[in-house]
Amino acid sequence: MYNRDMELSDILERSELFRGLSARALARLAAMGRQKSFGPGATLFLEGSRASEFYLLMEGEVRLFKTSPDGQEVVLRIIRPGQVFAEVVLFENPLYPVSASALGRVLVFAMDRAAFSGLLDDGDFRTEFIAMLMQKQRYLTERILYLTSLDVEERFFRFLIERYGTGGDYRVDMAKKDMASAIGTIPETFSRLINRLKNLGVLSWEGTSLSVKTDYLENFMDQAHRDP
Repeated sequence: MYNRDMELSDILERSELFRGLSARALARLAAMGRQKSFGPGATLFLEGSRASEFYLLMEGEVRLFKTSPDGQEVVLRIIRPGQVFAEVVLFENPLYPVSASALGRVLVFAMDRAAFSGLLDDGDFRTEFIAMLMQKQRYLTERILYLTSLDVEERFFRFLIERYGTGGDYRVDMAKKDMASAIGTIPETFSRLINRLKNLGVLSWEGTSLSVKTDYLENFMDQAHRDP
């Protein structure tokens, strides 16, 4: 989480995308956007809606997802502070390709699409920005492979390890339906999985307290640590 008293140019400089840019370029970025806050569950934008902005997340977490024809939400990524999202609208048609909603309260820095396009006239800036887009494309390709090659149980334990660590005793900070969405399944399937694991004595989950037997968790540790 960023300190609210920190200069906006410092926040931009520490982000994944704009790190290393000149002070002049950062000042131009800071001048062309605005801070916006959203409450828990709020929609930042919807898939297919017209896009005039893209975002740097300053506080909280944002869920990016697509909705299948049968209405199921498939989470593509959980955005965390310092990450930029929705930047693909700069190069494609000006429609958001995914939806975004707030997990808890969030603060974003929204940057104007048209103004940013002017910065791309700078060759160094353009090269760095395109390199970042290529990294995100690789991430999405790997995400598709992840969703299609692993079963729900393995996705669940990998998610726990990646988000909360390997200790086995966790304080869960998100709703079960959001966790189900984050691992690419529906709440009903997720509930059946949790009930089965409880009956096997693998885990206990009361309120926000989740405990998993460490010897069972170890089955998924090596694979999770190799994931991007």
